[in-house]
Amino acid sequence: MAYPVPAEFFVVLSMILFVMGAMGVVLRKNAILVFMSVELMLNASNLALVVFARQWQNMNGHVFVFFVMTVAAAEVAIGLALIVTIFRHKKSINIDDLHQMEG
Repeated sequence: MAYPVPAEFFVVLSMILFVMGAMGVVLRKNAILVFMSVELMLNASNLALVVFARQWQNMNGHVFVFFVMTVAAAEVAIGLALIVTIFRHKKSINIDDLHQMEG
């Protein structure tokens, strides 16, 4: 007999993933790793939304997650294009090297 996994486990997993993403944003110096950490934070919040929507039998959370994933996909495309453009001009994606936005 299969036992369903309690929602609390998914919420704890979501919290752990979000904290890992926040630590990656604060501690990393590479723009791509910071970008990936932001995506990890978005996915952690999506996991929490899906868990709560499933727990309360409400489809609004699933619809909201769909829109968040759509915006995240657009963010990935624009963000990577910006990172590639910055790399072409500055020859570095180290955030400490990019703090001076000079022409």
